[in-house]
Amino acid sequence: MRNLSFFLLLAAGLLPDVGLAQPNFHNQHDRHLSAAGTIAGRVALADGQPADQVSIRVKGTERGTAPNADGSFQLKAPAGWQVLTVSSLGYAPQEATVEVKAGQTTTLPPLTLARGEQQLKEVTVTGAKSLNQRVVSVGKIPIAPLDNPQSTITIERAVLEQQQALRLSDVLANVAGVYVMGTTGGTQEEIASRGFAFTSANTFKNGVRFNNGIIPEVSSLERMEVLKGSAAILYGNVAAGGVLNLVTKKPLFERGGSVGLRVGSYGFVKPQFDVYGAVGSSNKVAFRLNGTYERGDSYRDGVKANRVYVNPSLLFRLTPKTELIIEGDYLRDNRTPDYGIGAIDYQIQDSRSRFLNVPDAANATNQTSATATLTSRLSEAWQVRAVGSFQRYDNALRSAARPSNIISTPGATYGNFTRGLQRTETTENYYLAQLDLTGNFHTGFLGHTLLVGADADQYDTNTLAYTNPASATKPATAVSTYDVINILDPSKVIAQPTERLAGFNGMVRNSLTKGNTRRAGFYAQDLLRLSDKVKVLAGLRWSYQETPSDVFNYNTIANVTAKTANTYVETRRYDNAFSPRLGLVYQPLKTTSLFASYANSFTPNTGLDLQGNTLAPSLIDQYEAGIKNELFNGALSANVTAYRIVNSNQAQSVLPTDPRFRTASTASPMELAGQVTSKGVEVDVQSRPVNGFSLIAGYSYNYTAYTKSNIYENGSRLRYNPAHTANASLYYSFANAFSNSTFLRGLNAGATVYYVGDRLAGRNSRGLNPATGLPWVDATTGQPIADAFKLIALPNYFLFDASLGYAYERFSVRVKMANLLNELSYNVHDDNSINPIAPRTFSATLGYKL
Repeated sequence: MRNLSFFLLLAAGLLPDVGLAQPNFHNQHDRHLSAAGTIAGRVALADGQPADQVSIRVKGTERGTAPNADGSFQLKAPAGWQVLTVSSLGYAPQEATVEVKAGQTTTLPPLTLARGEQQLKEVTVTGAKSLNQRVVSVGKIPIAPLDNPQSTITIERAVLEQQQALRLSDVLANVAGVYVMGTTGGTQEEIASRGFAFTSANTFKNGVRFNNGIIPEVSSLERMEVLKGSAAILYGNVAAGGVLNLVTKKPLFERGGSVGLRVGSYGFVKPQFDVYGAVGSSNKVAFRLNGTYERGDSYRDGVKANRVYVNPSLLFRLTPKTELIIEGDYLRDNRTPDYGIGAIDYQIQDSRSRFLNVPDAANATNQTSATATLTSRLSEAWQVRAVGSFQRYDNALRSAARPSNIISTPGATYGNFTRGLQRTETTENYYLAQLDLTGNFHTGFLGHTLLVGADADQYDTNTLAYTNPASATKPATAVSTYDVINILDPSKVIAQPTERLAGFNGMVRNSLTKGNTRRAGFYAQDLLRLSDKVKVLAGLRWSYQETPSDVFNYNTIANVTAKTANTYVETRRYDNAFSPRLGLVYQPLKTTSLFASYANSFTPNTGLDLQGNTLAPSLIDQYEAGIKNELFNGALSANVTAYRIVNSNQAQSVLPTDPRFRTASTASPMELAGQVTSKGVEVDVQSRPVNGFSLIAGYSYNYTAYTKSNIYENGSRLRYNPAHTANASLYYSFANAFSNSTFLRGLNAGATVYYVGDRLAGRNSRGLNPATGLPWVDATTGQPIADAFKLIALPNYFLFDASLGYAYERFSVRVKMANLLNELSYNVHDDNSINPIAPRTFSATLGYKL
């Protein structure tokens, strides 16, 4: 039955809707018009923002449409004199009188909407853009998704509110092929797509990179955007799987806001607020301020957390065509670091609550950012956008070391874990400057949507690491043990060493590492419209990266032994790379798009080659093809994408048995000779609200494996990446069913199902010993043995959530039950951070609109 459902869904996505699909909301009525014509035109917003969420209607009728990404529109209307109404939330509406002639197209002069100051009355939203009409701002250029040879996904705020999204993982459950690959230490959600990790280089907030070392706050989000596949042409050094952009709420001139309180299982409490409006009676300056406080315990013994978040922003209308937005962000997050339940010889010891850290473990993070975005519309065709941003990140970690080297020999000591301590303090300053020029114009028969830009950013990072102090009785030896526990029974009394660590304050400074990564890039991209049916997207970026790193080693036992006491160690490398992009789009119908594309990205490498030179970056080729469909008059979007990503020059060590090893000028030579391949298929389905129903669904298949390696077996899968994921979310509003009942029309309900298929953790076994380049043998007997590394197969699981909500006038309440089936599985890093997923939990949110 599951296979049948999937193939029916796939067929729906692949078959264009020839008879029903039309580009406008109400074209199904065309057949009833005795005489009709077409109104064409273009809408622009005076502040330079894309013409998103603009409504164009024929006054006195139900006929209307929404503009394309470039603001252009066409609308069928009855013959005769008609009044066209153009409106958008936060802008003053306009009306235009036009004579419609039967069988002809009437073109209006360009229409520009200015910001409005009127107070909003209660409104009912009756339409929304479909998946294939939402332009992602992280793409830097207003390309309609049907014209873009790349998979893009947007999850709007309405979905976040319906699903009561608390963490980014809740939002990602709506996106096929983007998943949480781990939750190391319980302090972050590590995200990946198509077999590649989203590091801080791949995660953005309002188009600016942000440090994802801590769980981001989602209560401030207006929407989440995902640009799958390569984004190297736009952002330079990013991993191959795609990029994620969190777009926060923006200022409005209308006064309004909301307050709310969320409570839930394990003592969870989260009050939040959101206020906005004009500053005083100004029509030039508007503000928005939202924030939250959160505290709660956990299903994990001894784990607790609290956080404070504030997101202020100001909008300055400098001229009718120029706008400046200044946005701030402050997050203070304190939580217990939690490396999970432990494993013995790569076997997970099932538990949901077992806690293995020390009682005073703490992870404290402060993250502050400020971003200024200046947008100016130079003309109807050209726009310039400048961004400047600063981010500060501070983290202090005090924790027991990860649970590793646990005794696996049967007997009285089975499961014993000798705990050490780790302590680090990290500070990071990040600076960004970016300038983009976009234009929409023609050269002869060719239409162009052009992007030309440059960016530069810099990371200043200081990491202070602590280590173990010298022994009082053996000065040349460090004290490394804090205590000994048994992971199967942490309360079990075990004899402790006579000399042990006094705690975190007894640790001593070991090293101070200073990093100062500088990057710059220049890029150009053009969407060429050869005809209404054929488009080509082509572009090129040149990127430069400088990575100096200075390490100061303090006079500790570890550094004296290594003969590096009180010394500086400096490394410096320079990398540059070209990142091309080429894509072809064919649209046999206005509602169907076939596409294929090629792009590459690069990953800088560490280490030295055989000649002692710094290793060049690895270049990763990415191929993508698919189909995008608008079905049932735009009510349903169904997209299917297939991809292949090949890192054919992955860095790997030259083995000691290689003849070149003996003549190498470096002790541990590296070379670009490995290969990793990722391939898969993704299906994304989204609907508009239809008769109260809205649907989001998806499916992904991925296989990421070593396809050429001198150590790992060819064809062996890389860890952490699920072979299959599937998601479905159905929401229903009873407003239509109870349209005559003021009391019952505020009722709504929703259900979400998320499936994660088979994954691997642990460590990939190696066919050869990398230290010798020979098969593994027992050091004592010389007999062949297997590699000590093993993989861990993680359980598949279904998450089923259900919610029920009610809104009456300004009040609303929503209750949610998450993981109704109480499924148990794990997010695992290697074999030493094994974190169980949350059990069945309950939450309720009470809200009030100001």
